[in-house]
Amino acid sequence: MRASLIQIAVDEGESVASRRLRVASLVRDQGGADLVVLPELWTTGAFAFEEFGRESEPLQGPTYEAMAKAASDTRVWLHAGSIPERAPDGTLYNTSLVFSPSGDLAASYRKIHRFGFDKGEAVLMGAGEDLVTVRLPDTTVGVATCYDLRFPELFRGLVDAGAQTLVVPAGWPERRRAHWTLLAQARAVENQAFVLACGTAGTHAGVPQAGHSIVVDPWGEVLAEAGADEEVLTVEFAPEKVTTTREQFPALRDRVLGVAAPRR
Repeated sequence: MRASLIQIAVDEGESVASRRLRVASLVRDQGGADLVVLPELWTTGAFAFEEFGRESEPLQGPTYEAMAKAASDTRVWLHAGSIPERAPDGTLYNTSLVFSPSGDLAASYRKIHRFGFDKGEAVLMGAGEDLVTVRLPDTTVGVATCYDLRFPELFRGLVDAGAQTLVVPAGWPERRRAHWTLLAQARAVENQAFVLACGTAGTHAGVPQAGHSIVVDPWGEVLAEAGADEEVLTVEFAPEKVTTTREQFPALRDRVLGVAAPRR
């Protein structure tokens, strides 16, 4: 299976409309990939809080339309990162969109853990409630977003729902890049799953981004890692390695806490 993670640079001098067109073109350049992944809040920048309201859009807004068309034109599964969604009741959400190769919306995920410690995203956006998985031909993808990476119980829930590949778009700051790499590897090892974590480059509202998108296998080995600037990180991996890893080292079978007691 071939995956391309597009580590987009968010430049404050580039309009959202222009960036949307540019990113759609980058997606179309990934012919031959099975899965393409974009970062979190790449339309606005994850730390550009003042832009969330101004650039928010309905679920089926301009980003939805552009990414659906790019997915169908390229015939790829596309995790289109996340957008600032404005729900019909006016609530903002950090919402991820996943499209099938036909351009249909396969899933949407509203970020559950909002970052900011009582400011920023944590107060400007509502929290999602539902775990989301998507069945691809060769693997089941579990969907999470950025700050979610710090909460292992979410990923264990995704694994319980059948996830074998964990996809995490993010706008992770450079000052905590060591945590980004460590947590991506930890989520892979503890869940015996592939982790595809796609970050942004550039600077969002004065906050330098970590970049360093990363792909980790079920043993915690880094298969590929990007640098700090905008780039496309492409990697081939064998989804069946999840099954063999879980069979050869069946640690998940030995879970005790958080597992429903057997019926008597």
